[in-house]
Amino acid sequence: MKINKKIVAIRRFIGEYPKKIIVIGSLFFILVLTVSMVDPGHIFSPKVSKIVSDFTTPDLMASPIKNITGIVKKGDSVSSLLNTYLPLKTIYDLDHRSQKIFPLTGIRQGQPYKISLLEDSLVGFEYEINQEDKLVIHKDKDTYSLSKNPIVYDTKQELISADIKTSLGEAVEGTGEDYSLAWKLADIFAWDIDFLRDIQPGDQFKVLVDKRYRNENFCGYSDIKAAFFINKGVEYKAFFYEDASGRKGYYDKKGHSLKKAFLKAPLNYSRISSTFSTRRFHPILHKYRAHPAVDYAAPKNTPIKTVADGIITNIGYNNSMGNHIIIRHSNGYETRYYHMNKYARGMKKNKKVSQGDVIGYVGKTGLATGYHLCFGMRKQGRPVNPLKQITTSAKPILQKDMPGFIAQTIKYSQEIKAANKLAQSN
Repeated sequence: MKINKKIVAIRRFIGEYPKKIIVIGSLFFILVLTVSMVDPGHIFSPKVSKIVSDFTTPDLMASPIKNITGIVKKGDSVSSLLNTYLPLKTIYDLDHRSQKIFPLTGIRQGQPYKISLLEDSLVGFEYEINQEDKLVIHKDKDTYSLSKNPIVYDTKQELISADIKTSLGEAVEGTGEDYSLAWKLADIFAWDIDFLRDIQPGDQFKVLVDKRYRNENFCGYSDIKAAFFINKGVEYKAFFYEDASGRKGYYDKKGHSLKKAFLKAPLNYSRISSTFSTRRFHPILHKYRAHPAVDYAAPKNTPIKTVADGIITNIGYNNSMGNHIIIRHSNGYETRYYHMNKYARGMKKNKKVSQGDVIGYVGKTGLATGYHLCFGMRKQGRPVNPLKQITTSAKPILQKDMPGFIAQTIKYSQEIKAANKLAQSN
């Protein structure tokens, strides 16, 4: 009897075993599936809500941002560009808030912009003010922030050198570089070299500069790091330096500023067509009269630069001098710029201008037979010859900055030598 009872118990276990296997297997499968779905870092987290939020990541939930790029066309304004996405009231508010950064009314034809949309709602706007900075408008929750940010470029350092046969511009273009590099180089040495009268065959230059690129397209040059220029057998050296306070400029190897009280000329490229004289035959009036100025013949719309810091005391037109600007400087000096074709943007009476600023463009308004700039200078109200004025240097490198400046000049000089040797070996 005992044996029969054991046989019955065994048969019952065997009959129920498949059901137990199914139940246990199902429980095990559910456990494995749950563990595989949950981040191990959250298995023991007491906050279930945290686990749920990890599943709904911003990358999965947010809609993609659509970017619209373009170039400002003639007649475009901020309102015409943005009124599809923003009410005029918001655009006026942004213009008011941007005045200290960059006035939205100042956008210019030919400048790039980008509009960023999220589900047809504007979340960003960028406008390139110039080659250095861009205006950025960004939506943060329900408000828009405004800022001026530097434009980021890819850069490649190069040494560019050439012998001059006719002119600086022709020499630069002969190396395959953009003409704008000649302007940069002329600006650096404008206080020591008159690029209208002093340049001669056999002059040489070497320039260490970063070339800028965006999307592999050439976008101009950064500040020249160092430049060596041989003019009439004399070598001039210039090293770029920016101190901790943000003051930057070009200096010789001893830390003396290349910047002087006056530029040697208000134009980079032209020729002197008439000199300072107390008696000159006027080509239109056909009589002798004083010409207390220097005439620079140049192509139409050649940029005219103020030769020193100052304040515009007069701007306007008269029948004799045409469009003109008069600037008052320190130490009783005054400079006059006549026969302009047009003024640079923003020029007005009482405006402060800095040495080298473009204030207008060459024309032949007033009594003029050809395109030129009539440039006059006065000291204590009396006309003086601009070509004979003695200039004084600006502030040198501060003593506390000299170790850093010297280290930088050595570095740039070594880089120029190394690049020059490499070029010669090739």
